[in-house]
Amino acid sequence: MPFTGPAEDRLAIRELLETYADAVTRVDADDWAATWAEDAEWSLPDYPELGTTRGRAAIKAMWIEAMKNYPGIMFEAWPGSIEVIGDTATMRSYTSEVYDQNGTTMRDRGVYEDTCVKIDGQWLFKTRSFRNIHRQHAPKGC
Repeated sequence: MPFTGPAEDRLAIRELLETYADAVTRVDADDWAATWAEDAEWSLPDYPELGTTRGRAAIKAMWIEAMKNYPGIMFEAWPGSIEVIGDTATMRSYTSEVYDQNGTTMRDRGVYEDTCVKIDGQWLFKTRSFRNIHRQHAPKGC
């Protein structure tokens, strides 16, 4: 079963994912970083130049720099699976991104494999690992 555990925890984790997506679209580094645990790890194996970053402060700094390459981004995410056991959960989520870059409209879709932790009653990302599923690049506006 892809959705297991207490409904209130699954809802809170879904809202964590939605808060993350909203902060990306608004390019709000503080709100975005607040979704991560202090000792979190973010892995981007399809982007070897970025690799894996550890610690909320380092993750935030890397994201601020990376976001310079995604002007006008529209970022959406939704869960495919949330499994809660106590104060730990695993989630698989899918993403869709649209942005313009150097006269090209980019449409990227991917999947995150996540571990979430509940700290002081708040769900946060402990680990996130992103892989590309589909990329479509076309002349701007197409």
